Amino acid sequence: MKEKKKIYSSFHELSPREYMYFPKATLEVGKPGKFSRKEIFHILTAMGILTIAFSFTISRNNIIMLGFNYLEDFPKAIFFSFLGIVTAFFVHEISHKFTAQKLGLWSEFRMYPLGLLLSLLLAISTGFVFAAPGAVMFRGESRTFETGRIAAAGSSANILVAGVAFYLSQNVFFETDIGKMFAFICLVNVLLATFNLLPFNPLDGSKVIRWNGIVWSILFVLSIVLLFLLIQRGLPKI
Repeated sequence: MKEKKKIYSSFHELSPREYMYFPKATLEVGKPGKFSRKEIFHILTAMGILTIAFSFTISRNNIIMLGFNYLEDFPKAIFFSFLGIVTAFFVHEISHKFTAQKLGLWSEFRMYPLGLLLSLLLAISTGFVFAAPGAVMFRGESRTFETGRIAAAGSSANILVAGVAFYLSQNVFFETDIGKMFAFICLVNVLLATFNLLPFNPLDGSKVIRWNGIVWSILFVLSIVLLFLLIQRGLPKI
């Protein structure tokens, strides 16, 4: 019998060590929304480390742009960082997972410990984060259009969140603290969507193009337009 192909839907490939994260029992396909205890642990750990890492980035950048005190600003940076991680990273990965499960594939998130460690150290030492938190992995006999749909789900969700947040920041809560919060949510989501849609392996964009170039073009244009509008209106200063 032909061995089933292993596919990842995140923006980096995992080393052979990923096998240590798979359940020892048979991989059972769950209904959309089903999580294993191991997966929940991996998601929460990745979210926690990313929140801390991005907090250092936000705090350091505020020192440069706004003159905020580094320690005094850190609690606020934690809050905004957590907002960004929940609405962007979590939504992105869960959209991959639910789509794969809906297509009848086994799918769970697995963190990438080395990537998380490097992200944290880089944020603390330089204030810059290049996040490599992990990947939503799926197994089964996926066809090209299924792989493409799974890859597109993450960025599509980010674009939707970014669009709603942009509208709220500009039309409902304009020039208020809540408006700044929604503008920040928009920024994080649109940056994540744009990066993941770049047409290079192993980014999601390459998988979407192989499936449907028109879908990729629409998603990429939407992400660029949202980013342009946000920059034109002024990037959020928290």
